[in-house]
Amino acid sequence: MQIGVIAGSGIIPLIISNALKKKGYTVVVLALKELANEELTRYSDIIQWINIGKAGKIIDFLKTNNVKNVILTGKVPKKMIFEREKIKPDIRALKIIFSAKLRGDNELLKIVERELLKEGIKIVDMSEFCPELLTPHGILTRKKPAKDELKDIEYGFKIAKKIGQLDIGQTVVVKERSVIAVEGIEGTDETILRAGRFVKNTVVVKVSKPQQSLRLDPPAAGMDTIINMGKATAKILALEAGKTILIDKEKVIEKADEMNISVVGL
Repeated sequence: MQIGVIAGSGIIPLIISNALKKKGYTVVVLALKELANEELTRYSDIIQWINIGKAGKIIDFLKTNNVKNVILTGKVPKKMIFEREKIKPDIRALKIIFSAKLRGDNELLKIVERELLKEGIKIVDMSEFCPELLTPHGILTRKKPAKDELKDIEYGFKIAKKIGQLDIGQTVVVKERSVIAVEGIEGTDETILRAGRFVKNTVVVKVSKPQQSLRLDPPAAGMDTIINMGKATAKILALEAGKTILIDKEKVIEKADEMNISVVGL
């Protein structure tokens, strides 16, 4: 069976492409220029590098290679929609950008999904093919959260769902039931580091947006998250179980144990 992977930056496209190949799929990778990792060549049967602004070429490539199902994976910085001189969007890409009533991630991704569906290309849920990458439920590290920290996790979860409902971000940093930082355009890692400039020993909570499907921009955390938490002196990482990707799970848990950070799937 053939499956497409539209790859942004980071290690997740590598992990997903490798997992798909091991499961016997023919992997057709559309690698976004200036974002995707060059190592993707090793994990793909067919690969093409295309500028993210060339929506027409992206669709043509997928159709030429008879791709009916595609996984969206990897980071695409939201700030790129404002860098039109750099990405030089074609007419179809401009239509996607300007047809959005709101410019939230979820709104834009839904428009992309509709454009692909018009061409007979379906965005599929990564978890259908690689469920092992999702965060399990429970305390994953040796260190357990204290009672007060559990209250912060519960509080942070509610707040994160609220900002997600508004299509703002997926992450909040809290302490003593106070919001220290909310994720905006900068992404999770910068949010954690920003919070660390003001308050230490915080709780980081990352969830899926209430209206979000795992087909579109599933939340993810990994080694960089733990390292930046160490820099920011954050103590707890709480991820929504079953709806968040945990990259290199075993290595992340080992590093978190080393840095005395709790990781919780909730």
